[in-house]
Amino acid sequence: MDMNSDANNTSVGHILVVDDYALNRLKLARILEQQGHTTTIAGNGIEALALMRTTAFDVVLLDIVMPEMDGYQVLEQMNANSGLRDIPVIVISAVDDIDSVVRCIEMGAVDYLPKPYNPTVLNARVQTSLQRKKLRDLERSYLQQEIMLRQSEKLATLGKLSAGMAHELNNPVAAVLRGAQHLSEASERQLAAHFKLDRAGLSEHQIALLESLDREIRDEATKPGELNALIRLDKESEIEAWLEQAAIDNGWDLAPSLVNMSFDTDRLNMLAECFDGNQLEFVLNWAIGRYTLASVLREIAEGSGRVAEIVRALKTFTYLDQAPIQNVDIHEGLDNTLIMLRNKLKQGVSVHRAYSADLPLIEARGTELNQVWTNIIDNAVDAMNGHGELYLRTRWEAPWVVVEIEDNGPGIPESIQGRLFDPFYTTKAPGEGTGLGLNISHNIIVQKHGGSITVDSQPDSTCFQIKLPLANSRTEE
Repeated sequence: MDMNSDANNTSVGHILVVDDYALNRLKLARILEQQGHTTTIAGNGIEALALMRTTAFDVVLLDIVMPEMDGYQVLEQMNANSGLRDIPVIVISAVDDIDSVVRCIEMGAVDYLPKPYNPTVLNARVQTSLQRKKLRDLERSYLQQEIMLRQSEKLATLGKLSAGMAHELNNPVAAVLRGAQHLSEASERQLAAHFKLDRAGLSEHQIALLESLDREIRDEATKPGELNALIRLDKESEIEAWLEQAAIDNGWDLAPSLVNMSFDTDRLNMLAECFDGNQLEFVLNWAIGRYTLASVLREIAEGSGRVAEIVRALKTFTYLDQAPIQNVDIHEGLDNTLIMLRNKLKQGVSVHRAYSADLPLIEARGTELNQVWTNIIDNAVDAMNGHGELYLRTRWEAPWVVVEIEDNGPGIPESIQGRLFDPFYTTKAPGEGTGLGLNISHNIIVQKHGGSITVDSQPDSTCFQIKLPLANSRTEE
């Protein structure tokens, strides 16, 4: 096989010949067609631009001196049009002074041939322009594919976060809805018990006791229940027996709530000494209603607060309504990422934070940094199979802000550590990863922020270290 066969291959293309002199453009077209190209001819600049807007050309051969619109004006119009400016233009003109050559090159022409031209030289220049066009088209195709792949990775990340957010929002929203349903029942029970107490003829001393009891009940409602099932069952049975002995109806219904309120038989005996017969039953029903109301309101407040926390974290995580580059708090970004991934972390990952108290704000693309934290933390959780220790550390090492994310998973074999940031390289099973997460993270840190990202891994420890400058001088989107 001839090793130089590829190099000797010539490219053919669709070429537009623009010249106001018919003999010149026909001669050019004939030479090009003999070399295997297809051609279209135009007699002036206006006609040439109209053809370029409707037909795809690989190269344009352009004369300078033409009526109505000369070659300089054609170059100017092409350079102003994003769809035309990338077509290679070779100027072929009898105007061969250096100023004209320089002007055409500055206006976007890729080459300049003086008339009369040598057909062999013309062919070489056309071949060079075709190769340049082919490379530019390949580059544009690659960039478009890269953009699509990056969007695919972002959507994949968003999908994982959305699933977690849906689960995280479901619990507090359910608590709010459940609390709202119970609120009406608790209010009615409390109101009925209150009316009965009003008619019970309580003394000043008894009223003072109720006021004290009310404060205790509201305080108790703020504490989560910590009794295990067996202890709770024993206490409920004990209280139910006491209520039955005291001739109070529905003791089985009252006992669970009284245990929740930390009531025991000693407390009940004390109340029995202060309130007689029906009064005691009214007091217990009133106390249970009061406790239920306070508990329901606490649940609603906690649930709505949790929803607000998630929404705030989501908004800050994506930096909605903010400029692409702004002053970013690294700690806030890490914490919001943990909130976004909480559903995945809470299965068995303990998070340890060692944040520097004097860490400065940095100029950065907050949303993209959060994408980096998400990629690395999500990978760490997967590496630990959802159970292990995650360490987040920050410090200031002038001129860098340093972030370290470490897990105690099995580690990354040394043989593949050098490929971790390569595009499409993944250690996950087919269908579980795109192989773009760490590559995109590397590009965000290095190319868009002028920082660095490295990994140090051994059995039971994998640590990603990110260094970021205070000021971001990178402006590309």
